[in-house]
Amino acid sequence: MSFLSRTCVALVLLACSAYADNSATPPRLPGRVDIQQKLNTQIPLDLMFRDESGKVIRLRDELRGKPVLLNFMYYRCPMLCSMVMEGIASTLAELKFDVGKEFDVITVSIDPRDMPDQAAAKKEKYIKRYGRFSAVSGWHFLTGHDTSIKKLTDAVGFHYAYDPKLDQFAHGTALLVLTPEGRISRYLYGFEYKARDVRLALVEASRNRIGSATDQLLLLCYHYDPATGKYSRSAMNVVRAGGIATIVGLAGFIVVMLRRERSGPSPGAARHPLPASRGEGTREVSPTREPSPRLRGEGARRADEGPPC
Repeated sequence: MSFLSRTCVALVLLACSAYADNSATPPRLPGRVDIQQKLNTQIPLDLMFRDESGKVIRLRDELRGKPVLLNFMYYRCPMLCSMVMEGIASTLAELKFDVGKEFDVITVSIDPRDMPDQAAAKKEKYIKRYGRFSAVSGWHFLTGHDTSIKKLTDAVGFHYAYDPKLDQFAHGTALLVLTPEGRISRYLYGFEYKARDVRLALVEASRNRIGSATDQLLLLCYHYDPATGKYSRSAMNVVRAGGIATIVGLAGFIVVMLRRERSGPSPGAARHPLPASRGEGTREVSPTREPSPRLRGEGARRADEGPPC
């Protein structure tokens, strides 16, 4: 075999080995890792955790009559969790809603080895990243026992697994939106989240207690897709929103006209009536006047003279 032939065979073998490496099955996960949607499910409010100050709290203590964004991470995560948290902080910074005022945020560690001091460090970092320090009272970083963590993640369908070889957790990414009562309203997926999607989800979860008339119109135009965890625009929804806007505009016009009609003409218009227009086929009728004495005398003389010859 010539040198050229041996070179060609070697290149083919290298290509085959590279293909085999690329087509190899990925390593098996240490357990079930997925996110199962459980819309309208009530989260267990009596579960006990510790907040970033080390205080023992129940989940119901963190619900203050506002919609809530709930997400999971672990504080020693080397890469994925930090990327997701940066995306969440950037998205929240785009919202006109303020954490602690219109809504709250709860971040829960899935690693029972995480401690409150680590939670406090994460809170300080991401509130600075968020840039609104009023969020100190509205963004909570929780740690807890493995039992409480498992009960909460199972209730919301967030399944993860621990890999002892890598000392890491395999998990998905999602931002859950809760109603003020603690029911699951929406799941938003991805590493980064659109500010529009988060805003609309919060408005829906609050049952329109927050937001403006524009948000109500956008909810008519955009439809939440559970499969993608995002809001997409539907042509039919746009048509419906346009029809509703037209009806509202016509109703407003009718109300204004009725009010004008009931109020009647203005006092100035009654004191100074407009002159009547003179059109074809009309003649001006002058008011009847009493004839002058001179005319009355002439008329009497003409009557005495009799008819002309």
